[in-house]
Amino acid sequence: MDTTALSNTLIDTIKAMNRCWTEGWHEEKFRQHIHPDAVAIVPGTPGRLEGQDAYVAGWRGFCEAAVIHEWRETDHKVRIYSGGKSAVVTYFFTITFAMGGQKMNLAGRDMFFLVKEGRKWLVAADQYSPEPQSA
Repeated sequence: MDTTALSNTLIDTIKAMNRCWTEGWHEEKFRQHIHPDAVAIVPGTPGRLEGQDAYVAGWRGFCEAAVIHEWRETDHKVRIYSGGKSAVVTYFFTITFAMGGQKMNLAGRDMFFLVKEGRKWLVAADQYSPEPQSA
């Protein structure tokens, strides 16, 4: 199976979803990328964000509290499973934002699990973390 076109579609899907929160808060568009039973594990929240509403609320809270100045994704990697019906997308990111009057820079990594529902790819799971400091 030639996976180049599918990999590009998956990367484009992730980039489109990220634009929904990094270029202003576009909740309805963002929600369209998230599976109803999605789960996310994020460093600033205990436990898990479970379900589309909790997932969306987590990003809404960040977007309402922060002003994003710059977002960059690099080094996307895609792994395709289940005959092209599920996939993992990973990448590195940097973000510059202001929150509470303080400017912050964060480098991190993101891992998404996507499933194909009909003709659309949806985020079913997400885990991100800050990039560890070099020793």
